[in-house]
Amino acid sequence: MRRCLIAGMALALVGLLESVASAGVPAVPIPEGPGAGELPQFIRYRDNPDSGSLPIPAREPPRHPFMAPNGKSNIHDDAYMTDTYRWAGPRGRDMERRSSFQAAECATHTFDSQGRVVTVCIGVEGPRLAMFDPDTLELLAVHPLPPRQPGGDPFTDFSGGGYFYLDHRDRAVIPTTNRQLWIVRETAGPGFALERVYDLNSVVTPDDKVFSALPDWAGRIWFASQKGVVGNVEPRSGRIRALRLGEQIANSFAVDETGGVFIVTDAALYRFDAGPNGKPRVTWREVYPNSGIRKPGQVSAGSGTTPTLMGTDYVSITDNADPMDVVVYRRAAQVEGSRLVCMQPVFDKGQSATDNSLIGTDTAMVVENNYGYTGPLATQGGKSTPGGLERVDIDAGGSGCHKVWHSDERAPSVVPKLSRANGLVYTYTKDPRSDGQDAWYLTTLDFANGETVYKRLGGEGLGYNNHYAPISIAPDANLYVGTLGGLVLLRDR
Repeated sequence: MRRCLIAGMALALVGLLESVASAGVPAVPIPEGPGAGELPQFIRYRDNPDSGSLPIPAREPPRHPFMAPNGKSNIHDDAYMTDTYRWAGPRGRDMERRSSFQAAECATHTFDSQGRVVTVCIGVEGPRLAMFDPDTLELLAVHPLPPRQPGGDPFTDFSGGGYFYLDHRDRAVIPTTNRQLWIVRETAGPGFALERVYDLNSVVTPDDKVFSALPDWAGRIWFASQKGVVGNVEPRSGRIRALRLGEQIANSFAVDETGGVFIVTDAALYRFDAGPNGKPRVTWREVYPNSGIRKPGQVSAGSGTTPTLMGTDYVSITDNADPMDVVVYRRAAQVEGSRLVCMQPVFDKGQSATDNSLIGTDTAMVVENNYGYTGPLATQGGKSTPGGLERVDIDAGGSGCHKVWHSDERAPSVVPKLSRANGLVYTYTKDPRSDGQDAWYLTTLDFANGETVYKRLGGEGLGYNNHYAPISIAPDANLYVGTLGGLVLLRDR
């Protein structure tokens, strides 16, 4: 019955999308199972929602001159990929929920200068750029993107827009499935228009995929491909410069104001800088421990993290050892002594893996355990994963690192976020249930001690599975979760 309902709504949605040139399309809720109304809607673990939730003293990453403001530009929120916000998220006060059924996962959320949600929704047929009203989830505009290429697993293929970014002029910069970079601007109406295309097929072969793109502080647009091509484009001339590493890349990357571009492959963490002619140049390379096994919960046999830049000195990733380690390096182009700061084992041997970036402040990290999430079926029918989140801090003076707390909460695959304003970690969890219901909850943890603060039902059923999408928080504390069914909004009233 549910399959028939979803299929029928998908066909209706196609017709709506074809007619959304200038008129908005009202939100249609993502379908839930018949028992959803019997699930607990809200669970509070503290009498006072603000008790123990305190602002976190941490440096704000520098504003990138060619990206939208921090917190609004990409899946990991800023050029440092910190997964943190300077503003507060929901505190759990009389919360409300809305959703928009898109028959696609609307994962990466950016916010334009008018506060609208700009995202890429990826369905079975491929990706499309979409704009939503931030409060009603009305679909305001859609722009088609190149379709999905033949072959590959649609549940583990993040190419074609998953790692797009919004630039300083409200333009979406999108790596496409046909190995191009599209620059799509906003128009009055509202709407979208393709402004420019940079064709990367001269350096990226047809059997490869462009995963991510980010600008450096000079304005060059860097890109990385699945098979290890690292390159950049000079925006005015369109000139492309690239090198081939011969190592697989499965995640996005980070950039800093010194010119560093930090990319992790299935073998090593790199810092690149632009050479005298602009061509990517390896500044340093650090090999990390790797079991060589693609653990259940990973999309490749390597680090599952996008590098996270911390304060002025550090860059952190996870490795692929067993158990997995949080690994911290000094990120400067040249350092005295060892570049390695520390390696801290996290989670249990035989049950540790992640495919999500670390939350990072100046000296503290939160890591999530995705072990066991092999795809949507892994959490269907009341099932879940071993789960766990842990906080790891760097010791004073960079002399090592240590574990601060462990949480047993089960977040199968979400990209968690931290509000530095209220000290809450926002994640998306699913506990196992004997009745077969699939209840997904927005869950908050106290950054100081890892205690659960509250849970709010996101939704029940396959359509509410976030499947590697992030939590994103707007400056007005609206919180968004991309799911297999579309987009979910949770907020305090």
